[in-house]
Amino acid sequence: MDENILSTQKIVIAEDNAALADIYKTRLEILGYKCYLAYNGQTALEIIEQENPSLVLLDLMMPRMAGDEVLRRMRESEWGKNIRVYIISNLNEADAPAGLRDYGIEGYAVKMNLSNNDIDKLVDNILKPAGQSESIDLETPEV
Repeated sequence: MDENILSTQKIVIAEDNAALADIYKTRLEILGYKCYLAYNGQTALEIIEQENPSLVLLDLMMPRMAGDEVLRRMRESEWGKNIRVYIISNLNEADAPAGLRDYGIEGYAVKMNLSNNDIDKLVDNILKPAGQSESIDLETPEV
């Protein structure tokens, strides 16, 4: 497999919980992705425009600009209309701002329902390079 395939895959992690963002970043960089962290919505929007990532992991409840506003502004722009977005929030989807799926998101997950390994699989399923036939699993299998 061409090692440069993954190196071109950039992910912006928009998450105001620094510890959680660092966990996501560490795990995804082990898999070979290049990750950028944004701890508020305004910074997230700037990094997304600058880096043109393959995927944005987007929290909804962030300081300076809520995630749904980040998503709306992305979709209204030429640079952000086709970037893949997966929402990871503390809110159940039913409690989230209405119309998120109308913006063409890849999916929605509630943080407390995700294990660390779920993040790996989620990203891998969205961005899996052509030619990779198996999912990547960083956890050791139970015996």
